[in-house]
Amino acid sequence: HHLRTRLHQHNALVFMVSNRQQLLSNPLRLMLLFIASTGARRLATSNGAPTFAWAFLTAPSPVARKSLTTQSSSAWSATRMLGTRFMSTDAPADERTEEEKAAIKAAREANKAEKERLKAEKKAKKEAQAAAEEAANRIEVVTYLSASDQDSYEPMGDMSIVMSRSRSGREFVKVNDIGGSTDSKIGPGSKVWLRGRVNSIRAKGGSCFLVLRQNSFDTIQACYFKDKENPEQSAKMLKYLKSLTTESMIDLEGEVSTAEVRSCSIQDAELVITRIHSVSNADAMLPFLVEDAARSEKEVEESQETDRPFPRLGQELRLDNRWLDLRAPANNAIMRIQSAVCQLFRESLYSQGFVEIHTPKLIAGESESGAGVFTTDYFGTTACLAQSPQLYKQMAISSDLDRVFEIGPVFRAENSHTRRHLCEFTGLDLEMSINEHYMETLEVVHKMFKHIFENLETRWARELEVIRTQYESEPVTFTDEPCVLHWPEAMEILRGEGFDMGDGLGDLTGAQELALGAVVKEKYGTDFFMLDKYPSDIRPFYTMPDPTDDRFSNSYDMFIRGQEICSGAQRCHDPELVTEIINKKGIEIGDGLKTYIDSFRHGVSPHAGAGIGLERVVFLYLGLDNVRKASMFPRDPNRCTP
Repeated sequence: HHLRTRLHQHNALVFMVSNRQQLLSNPLRLMLLFIASTGARRLATSNGAPTFAWAFLTAPSPVARKSLTTQSSSAWSATRMLGTRFMSTDAPADERTEEEKAAIKAAREANKAEKERLKAEKKAKKEAQAAAEEAANRIEVVTYLSASDQDSYEPMGDMSIVMSRSRSGREFVKVNDIGGSTDSKIGPGSKVWLRGRVNSIRAKGGSCFLVLRQNSFDTIQACYFKDKENPEQSAKMLKYLKSLTTESMIDLEGEVSTAEVRSCSIQDAELVITRIHSVSNADAMLPFLVEDAARSEKEVEESQETDRPFPRLGQELRLDNRWLDLRAPANNAIMRIQSAVCQLFRESLYSQGFVEIHTPKLIAGESESGAGVFTTDYFGTTACLAQSPQLYKQMAISSDLDRVFEIGPVFRAENSHTRRHLCEFTGLDLEMSINEHYMETLEVVHKMFKHIFENLETRWARELEVIRTQYESEPVTFTDEPCVLHWPEAMEILRGEGFDMGDGLGDLTGAQELALGAVVKEKYGTDFFMLDKYPSDIRPFYTMPDPTDDRFSNSYDMFIRGQEICSGAQRCHDPELVTEIINKKGIEIGDGLKTYIDSFRHGVSPHAGAGIGLERVVFLYLGLDNVRKASMFPRDPNRCTP
């Protein structure tokens, strides 16, 4: 073993001498051979042969080494002696001088540093290459200052935050103005800008198809295909299109082209994308998809037996993210119908000589006996949120505003968890002077509801079509003249339906109202009817008693599909009589009621009126299953946000 080891060391030394020039160009190999021959060099030096070691370390070439060897016989002798001793000496391996140890350490550190340098150089090169590629593919934020400079802007990329920097001069169009025929307002060949939401997007290979949505239910397809003449620009465009998320708000420029697209509201045209910019990015993960929120209950139910059932979206999830829920076409259209009801309510009453008023919502006391009230501190005293504008409507009549109406919030602190009750809703209130009979008011209200029902079906036909796709219903039926039932007739009908009505002086339950509505629909052919002569004990203090039997009153409710939407009455305008009724009901006459009664002491016309719940009208007209669907941001005992 020792002999073999010495021989290897000797051979290494000879190899180093004869191949020095090559070894100097390979530091790693030189270091390894240098370490392997350490013992041999030590022996050579210790036997008086420093010249040989010096020749190895300093000779510039093999020719020089040969000349040096020829001139120094002692060096050659040292070499021979080294070989002999190398074969016979058994020196310990750790017998190295400090200089040798330092040389070995330095060689190792030099090798390590060289490795680190090469590694850093490789990393820097890789980073530089990646940075160059990233710079070439980077999609910059775009700021549109002027349409005339459009060619200098990138055709894709997020739009900088719209902060009213300038008006660029771009003209945006509506989706429903675009068509595939020459008769269309915006036809084939036109280049247009649109703003809308990404309804859906699919990209594959060198193509991308996107559906843009406006106003919740106007949609159009837009497409992009790879341009072989400009592959780099096309690659960037496709990369950007793939990064867009559904529900993001985008600006899109495209050329109108004829196409057959069955899945969009515009079915005979599409847009070929030339520019696209995201104005507001939506999160990639949304609480739910608008597509799922737009499915009918029937569609969801039928899917449960398939391999891919549609998700059921609970009411609380929808209401927690109401802004997203309202993007579903039907839900969005419901809000438009709600607006339409207000518009038509105003139209009808303006045409009948009414004036719109605005009454206080912070009042000193209750405006509706028997209804819960919200209270709040009012600079050291207690104030109430108005349960209705009732007292102020009547004082408006005393102010010689003969016919008034108001659309405003109504607050009821009722701990009701039913599908038709809210703690805050929008009231459609009216009050008018009468000459002799409250029937004058019923005729005005009937005319108003006819105006609403007829015009919803004609002027808002598209919205109703969208809604009825998700929530099935039929148009409300009604009579030309008011259909008015009297309380005794209603009691007779309900007893005939099997209800125990007792003495007939109690209020109707929800089930009784529905049963009554079904009989009226069958008997009179109408979904909309009125019921008058309610018992006095279940009506507010301001209700005028029946002149022949004060157990009953000159009051009335109105119904759609067997559910109440409106309550009204002839008001008690005599100050002494109203004071008597208030005392009989055990109500304290505070400052609020005192001023109300005083307005009658100064002279007032006989009058009657009605209070209508906007959300309930919409909810029942559309046949919805819950009034919360007809409220933009509903308030109930469990919800005060969003």
